Amino acid sequence: MPGPLFVTIVLDGVGIGAQPDAHRYGDSDSDTLGHVCASARPSLPNLGRLGLGCIRPLDGVPRVESPAASFGKLLETAAGKDSTTGHWELAGLVLDEPFPVYPDGFPDEVIRAFCQVAGVDGVLANRPASGTDVLDDEGARHLETGRPIVYTSADSVFQVATHVDVVPLERLYAWCGAARTDVCVGRHGVGRVIARPFDGAPGAFRRLSDHRRDLSIRPPGPTLPVALMDAGIRTVSIGKVADLFAGEGFGETVKTTSNLEGVRSLEAAFRTVVDPTFVWANLVEFDQDFGHRNDVGGFARALEAFDRALPGLVEALPAGSRLVITADHGNDPTTPGTDHAREYVPLLYVDGGPAKDLGTRSTFADHAATVAAYFGIPFECAGRPF
Repeated sequence: MPGPLFVTIVLDGVGIGAQPDAHRYGDSDSDTLGHVCASARPSLPNLGRLGLGCIRPLDGVPRVESPAASFGKLLETAAGKDSTTGHWELAGLVLDEPFPVYPDGFPDEVIRAFCQVAGVDGVLANRPASGTDVLDDEGARHLETGRPIVYTSADSVFQVATHVDVVPLERLYAWCGAARTDVCVGRHGVGRVIARPFDGAPGAFRRLSDHRRDLSIRPPGPTLPVALMDAGIRTVSIGKVADLFAGEGFGETVKTTSNLEGVRSLEAAFRTVVDPTFVWANLVEFDQDFGHRNDVGGFARALEAFDRALPGLVEALPAGSRLVITADHGNDPTTPGTDHAREYVPLLYVDGGPAKDLGTRSTFADHAATVAAYFGIPFECAGRPF
């Protein structure tokens, strides 16, 4: 019989309404699920049966009398609204200070330091930008000058894009490694340095997501994955989760470039469970492809695709397993900006027992406490089990 299995699926950016402190982040009007459901009316029968409509009223997702999962929502207490902050709090590590962001681009001292470690005479862009738009704007100049494209976003990220015919992959990775250890440190310690290789020609540049590399800042305190690994629990990352922890605490990592790949990787992981196992997956398309691009229809279609895959995932779970479906922040595609949003995140918890109203949890760290309790390992954090 397979060993105990706990699965957490993070629907990246799928928040469920502004938190009480959202005004401090400029997000008072954000409501990712609420606005997408109202605007595009996605068909989500399987999420509905689990209890999504029991968390709060959502257009087209009725409240059911006997949901298949316990339901509630999580409040973020850490300072920030990015993926690293959200995942760290889900892992029991709550940040007191937000990571630095650069709405006006990076200061001269950061750019000079990067140019020195990379051995280049300048960079292009140096502004917040969409990853596709910045290639359209700067790709041709990059081919002409060889200068790397450096840009950021509303996230705490230092991103470097280079064409593979101009800068070989290993050189780009080395530049980003040096940026992580020697440039983006101290008060400029961004959450992630990201290598963004691309190919193609002007007008048809293509990001090579398979070769993207994220270099996260190391967690400054204890985290759930490390505690699980230390206790002999098998830990599996699907998607970008391990990247957000600088790889710490994950014995196995499966890279994905789409939600569909993530779902298929989850199904494959379920088939290989022998020993006690924790699987943590991030499905990134909601945020990366649709939230940041204000694509309401695309966001709705991605929700529908996940909803169609959900019965197969639930049915594939071995007996006695646990499943959490949640998010790490909001990213409302209906609002004018393209930033993440300070929102509650949904909580659906399949534990094989009668469904319960879990209410509004006081911290994302309740997730970490729940996983630790399931496996019977000691782990001190601010959360309490569901």
